[in-house]
Order: sequence, then structure tokens, then C-alpha cells
Amino acid sequence: MSRFAISGIDIFDGVRTLRNAALIVRDGLIEALQEEPITDPDVTVEYGDGGVIAPGFVDIQVNGGGGVLLNDQPTIDGVRAICAAHRTFGTTYLLPTVITDREEVTFAAIEAVRKAMSEGVPGCGGIHVEGPFIALKRKGAHDAACVRAMSDEDVAKLCAVDVRPFLITVATESVRPDQIAKLVQAGIRVSIGHCDGSYEDVQAAIAAGASCVTHLFNAMSQLGHRAPGVVGAALDSPDVWTSIIADGHHVHPAMVDLALRAKKGENRMIAISDAMPTVGSAGNVFDLGGRRATREGGRLTLDDGTLAGCDISLHDAVRYLVDTTGIAREEALRMATANPARFLGISDSRGFLRPGMSADFVWLQPDLSLGRVWIAGRE
Repeated sequence: MSRFAISGIDIFDGVRTLRNAALIVRDGLIEALQEEPITDPDVTVEYGDGGVIAPGFVDIQVNGGGGVLLNDQPTIDGVRAICAAHRTFGTTYLLPTVITDREEVTFAAIEAVRKAMSEGVPGCGGIHVEGPFIALKRKGAHDAACVRAMSDEDVAKLCAVDVRPFLITVATESVRPDQIAKLVQAGIRVSIGHCDGSYEDVQAAIAAGASCVTHLFNAMSQLGHRAPGVVGAALDSPDVWTSIIADGHHVHPAMVDLALRAKKGENRMIAISDAMPTVGSAGNVFDLGGRRATREGGRLTLDDGTLAGCDISLHDAVRYLVDTTGIAREEALRMATANPARFLGISDSRGFLRPGMSADFVWLQPDLSLGRVWIAGRE
């Protein structure tokens, strides 16, 4: 039996912050959170020196990391490399994300994730399929040659996939409400993104079961006073989750703040990295579907200037939200832990610090720089 504790430190459990508290870990699981001193002589105690313990970050959109793009290496080794790269930045659970590509690439990525999960690759939690069922007008950096409408045969193939959580990003132009309903009935979470649809189109998708909007403001119809678009539908739907990229390049901090205020209440905002291979890698250039993407000043672009994903980890997003957007530390942490876990339906095992849950947590310094990372009680 292995037992250890970190004591005398603030602990954010996903809901609230316990002051000067202790986290006790036993055999890879959280045994207890307590505000009383530890008196058990069988527990090895390390005393905190400031900062905060928080749940490990949960990232629902990770295209790559450590020099690997999932589309280019849709194998268990590719998944392992991506998860390992993001673990060093505090992400202990993520959805490897395959973007618009040929069908064989999409399903190879799904199979790679299935194998990674069955073999217990640390950090691999499920799959996110972003495209190819998106709008050509809002494709962003996605390959136009592969963008297409969803067929009923596609629906059947996707519903047959046994990986869960399974998140798919689609556009209302390419997927009908009845198709969305079938995907949702099969246990697939549907998000609207890369979409030029109207407010009414998105509301119809939500009525059919779509429950999220992917990277709010980016690659979608914008908020207009007569045509609210995808953005308006997302902000006007209190039960809909919205992911957002907080990197200083994709969304102006004032708009991040505006979205947070619009979604106040239960707060269904989710921070994502939308990370590319450069995260955790020294390389500044990578191939994206036969096109060159370059990192410069923390910004990733194709040669024509189109943004090509992100050069941040989820930890970077948390720091940006606090330091630049000015939201409270608890709110930023919640967007990277509890909220994505609740959206994915895994809040009984990830995104929170509760007795019986896997001991996945991070130790952040007072300035929110990353100190240490544990998965299942192991550094």
C-alpha cells in the first residue's frame, strides 16, 4: 500500500478552494481532502510552500504535440507521444483530435485512440473528430478537398464506433438535424463548428441534440444585430457548452470576457488548447495536409496567413485567462478541469478532486506557473 499527502496548501477541488488543506493519496486514488492536520504516522507528508493544488487539466481538443500531428501519425505511438507532450504541461486527460481528412485517416485515428485507451496510455481519454462535415466557407485551415456533407452511411459508421467519449464537430450546412439526433442517441456528443449557419439553423441542431459550439468566434458566422449567427445562438443557449481558445491570437480578450459574462450562471465555458505539433517541440514548421504551417511569435499560420491551430497548452490558456482576461483563478481553473469533465460526462472520474477518484492533479505556483504533475498518483 502506497500512501502520501501534500499538506498546508490551498486545494481547488473543482468547485471551491480549501485553504491550508491536505490531499491524501492512496494507491493512485484520492483517499481524502481535509482541513485538519495529518496525524496518521503511516502517511508520508510533504508540506506545501505556496500555490495551489488543482485537478489535472482536461483538454477536449488536441490536434498534436511533441512534434506529432494526429492526422499524420494516426497510430497508438502517435497518440502516446501527444499525450506525453501535454502531460508535461499539466494536461492529464485529453481527446486526441483528428481534423478534416480522408475517411481512412479519420478511422485510423479513431482506432489508434481505441487501442491507446485499451492499453491504458496515460492521458488518452477519447476521440474528437473535427470535420470533414463542415462548411467550406468556414473551413479555416482545414483541407477544402476533403470537406463534404454527411451521408446516412457516414452516420451508421460513426454510430458503430465504440470509443467513448466521442466528440464530433460538424456544421449545420453539412449535417441534418435528424442525423445529429441519431449520433446523439448513439452516445456521441455533437458540437457545432466551422459553420456559417444561421441562428435558426443552430437552434434546430441544438433541438436535435447538439450540446456544444467549437472554438467560439472562430470559423463561424458572427454576432449581428439582425443575424445573430452561430455566436448568437451559442451565447443565447444557457444549456449549450462553448469551447474557446484563450491565446491572445484567436479571440480578443474583451470578447473572451464578453462571452464569459453572457454565459454566467452555471458557466458552461470550456478552455481548449487546439494544440498543434509545435507544443512541446522545438520545431517551428510542420506540414498540415500538404501545406506549410509556421510558428512565429506564438502564432501558427499557413503561408496565406490563415491561422492553423494553436501553439499553447491548456496551462497556457489558464494563465492567459487570469493574467490577461482578468477572471478569477477558480473560474479559469474550472474552465480547464470541471467544465470539460462535466461536458464529457466523466465528472465521476476526472476534472475534480474527490475521494475515490484517480489522483490526477497539478501543483501550480503562486504566479500560476506549473510546478509538478501527477497521474494516478505518479509524478
